Amino acid sequence: MGTQRRPATEPEARALASATRLRILRLCLDQALTNKEIAGRLGANPATTLHHVRKLVETGFLAAEPRRPGPRGSTEIPYRTTGKTWEMEVRESGVTGANAAMLGAFLEEVRLVDVADGEFTRLGVRLTEEGREELWRRLREVIDDFRDRRPPADGAAYSLFLAVHRDVTRDPPPEED
Repeated sequence: MGTQRRPATEPEARALASATRLRILRLCLDQALTNKEIAGRLGANPATTLHHVRKLVETGFLAAEPRRPGPRGSTEIPYRTTGKTWEMEVRESGVTGANAAMLGAFLEEVRLVDVADGEFTRLGVRLTEEGREELWRRLREVIDDFRDRRPPADGAAYSLFLAVHRDVTRDPPPEED
């Protein structure tokens, strides 16, 4: 059936229009991480990371977990992804940049992986608008099914990036009058 997605508010859409924020959400998906841990994994400045973390908390995409003891008597606040992004649609918010941010996050993450370890495929198809909508709906159903499963304790972390786009290289440009 697929997940029913609500339109994102403008602040939510703006929060998701950042590749760095999308990467932070991915990092905090399976485990709660502190700002320092997030910055270390991103190779980023902790102050810059904290700005992004605060924006994600403010918009409900990250949740702070109970404080825990840190090094040398300090306390740390770990953050975990809420899963809220999966329940919304950003395109109708009027905010641009979400697709570019998603592609940017994917490219940054995939650069860290040995390409030989990935599984890639490409397919060119010719579809009507109804066929494109059916393809996207069916792909989303499969993705929703896997997203809703309880992750196995011994499972390895995988990421999936899927793009359905017009192939402008295969159709000639429209003739001008």
